[in-house]
Amino acid sequence: MGVTCREKGTWELQSNPSPARLILGADSPAIAENRTCSLQTVSGTGAVHLGALFLARFYPGKPTVYFSNPTWANHNQIFSNVHLPIATYPYFSKSTKGLDWEGMKQAVTDAPEHSIILLHACAHNPTGVDLTKAQWKELASVMKQNSHFPFFDCAYQGFASGDLAKDAWALRYFVEQGFELCVAQSFAKNFGLYGERAGCFHFVTGPGTDSQNTITRIASQLAILQRSEISNPPAYGARIASLVLNDQALFAEWEENLRTMSGRIISMRTALRGKLEELKTPGTWNHITDQIGMFSFTGLSEKQVLQLRETAHIYMTKNGRISMAGLNTRNVEYVAKAIDKVVKETSS
Repeated sequence: MGVTCREKGTWELQSNPSPARLILGADSPAIAENRTCSLQTVSGTGAVHLGALFLARFYPGKPTVYFSNPTWANHNQIFSNVHLPIATYPYFSKSTKGLDWEGMKQAVTDAPEHSIILLHACAHNPTGVDLTKAQWKELASVMKQNSHFPFFDCAYQGFASGDLAKDAWALRYFVEQGFELCVAQSFAKNFGLYGERAGCFHFVTGPGTDSQNTITRIASQLAILQRSEISNPPAYGARIASLVLNDQALFAEWEENLRTMSGRIISMRTALRGKLEELKTPGTWNHITDQIGMFSFTGLSEKQVLQLRETAHIYMTKNGRISMAGLNTRNVEYVAKAIDKVVKETSS
């Protein structure tokens, strides 16, 4: 079950192994060999912050942290606040509206040994573009050759494909390959606990004769950092998540709810793409269904985004990222027609 780090108060998520089993898998070698430690955090943001703080304090040599370009905006601020140097690796191709795999792989290869590589476990935010299993395997090989440290941010487990195991496949593969790594786990989206700030931070040591002693020392230092930062994390949301994770019937119902919600988002992707193609909107729109998760990089320019905002009251970020969760059967046609109008007006 690994090591839990318990201070005063009720730390519902870290006092039982369910969050670790959910993210790492019940049959994870790291759990079986007691090489994990878990701390409840203030949602995923708190988990990323705790991991960043720990690595800034204890990872030797002040390594550079590499983010995807683009990444979740808060990653930059969190790691800057703990004074770790940051850099980016290519990720999104504007020409294909998909993954710049060769650029990403080359940048990770060229990064100095022992760099920290921040990875989105699934449903990449903001692009919605994920690696294939073959690409994850090749990336793991490159990272192992260069002794890089993987830091997984997992905010959407179950919300990408509707399959909890599938969405956690990449990080589980890295654990199986013997990496020492850490994981930031959020329950904001997949449990609908955004305001309750429920999350977990997990550290996994590599296999070895001293791994249990190592994880005990790591757990102790993490608990000290957490105590000085927030004392105890909030209990209410964590108790809800813990109740569901530890009740077979509730867990099954939750899984079904995730399949329903992720399926609805996937159907909205199909509907939006279909409407745009039906309207013969200039450009290609297959990237909308190729991408996955709550967000889609539409490929719209800032000028087009602002025009949509002013003329149709459709809101997305200036870089063209739209929340697919905001679409439904009643508004998808309106959105498609508005996009079509703006694209035709600005491309002529």
